Amino acid sequence: MAPELVPTVAFTKPATLPRRAYVTFLAGNGDYVKGVVGLAKGLRKVKTAYPLVVAVLPDVPEDHRKILESQGCIVREIEPVYPPENQTQFAMAYYVINYSKLRIWEFVEYTKMIYLDGDIQVYENIDHLFDLPGGYFYAVMDCFCEKTWSHTPQYKVGYCQQCPEKVQWPTELGQPPSLYFNAGMFVFEPSIATYHDLLKTVQVTTPTSFAEQDFLNMYFKDIYKPIPLNYNLVLAMLWRHPENVKLDQVKVVHYCAAGSKPWRYTGKEENMQREDIKMLVKKWWDIYNDASLDYKPLMSASEAPAPDGVDNIEPFVQALSEVGHVQYVTAPSAA
Repeated sequence: MAPELVPTVAFTKPATLPRRAYVTFLAGNGDYVKGVVGLAKGLRKVKTAYPLVVAVLPDVPEDHRKILESQGCIVREIEPVYPPENQTQFAMAYYVINYSKLRIWEFVEYTKMIYLDGDIQVYENIDHLFDLPGGYFYAVMDCFCEKTWSHTPQYKVGYCQQCPEKVQWPTELGQPPSLYFNAGMFVFEPSIATYHDLLKTVQVTTPTSFAEQDFLNMYFKDIYKPIPLNYNLVLAMLWRHPENVKLDQVKVVHYCAAGSKPWRYTGKEENMQREDIKMLVKKWWDIYNDASLDYKPLMSASEAPAPDGVDNIEPFVQALSEVGHVQYVTAPSAA
């Protein structure tokens, strides 16, 4: 039987917002900065009420940091986290640096955060996910059907949690695997206690093929709650489980399939000539190239133009601040 997904409900939020933020991770001086810029503009397009924090490693160059700041991002430098040395062959060579994502649990100035990989784009407002009940770790279930899973019992017997009714888990193998999430997107609560325990635990945990994703699945398995795949559509789902995908309802797209990074897209890799992939890549570029979505800082009172016939606007600004006003932001339906 398929696992029960957590329903997501939209709420009306007052102007005094809780301490919440989106967060992503960036390492090195490569072209992933384009993905983060695209993400910042995408969040702005859907009118999120919350900022985007970018956790950067020391090797992210200053010019990339300035690009991110110019797009309204809050740039926070973090130190790398390395797992114990071993002979693990990671599914992707760069996965080892992803353990550094554990540092975001130290961002305790925020009570709740939504983590998004830099190759993700948000196409509908998902602020309502911040209102999910506390004390749990929320993410979308992964798929076991790609070749990168070929080392696992799941792949070898053809079992996938996305369609558990198709191939039953063999009784001779014992209990079915625990629900397993994709760590490209998740909702979590920063905590100093959790932060220290994560760093301590990772140093005594043997690394495995999917690096920090395997580790997070192990660490949070008892409090993990699955949410619908509309909140993290891994592109392989389009050809592995098309019956589960309703593209018109997808809110978050994860461009993690080989050849699918929009800023590197050539269309030559396997599955990349699909019309749905081409459409989603174009959709990403439409946001990235939209100059109207570039960050525009609020003007100070001294910079703001005065109304006709008024020489000094500052008294008006002062009067407004004394009167005060309340705004309400309504998150769209999560259906």
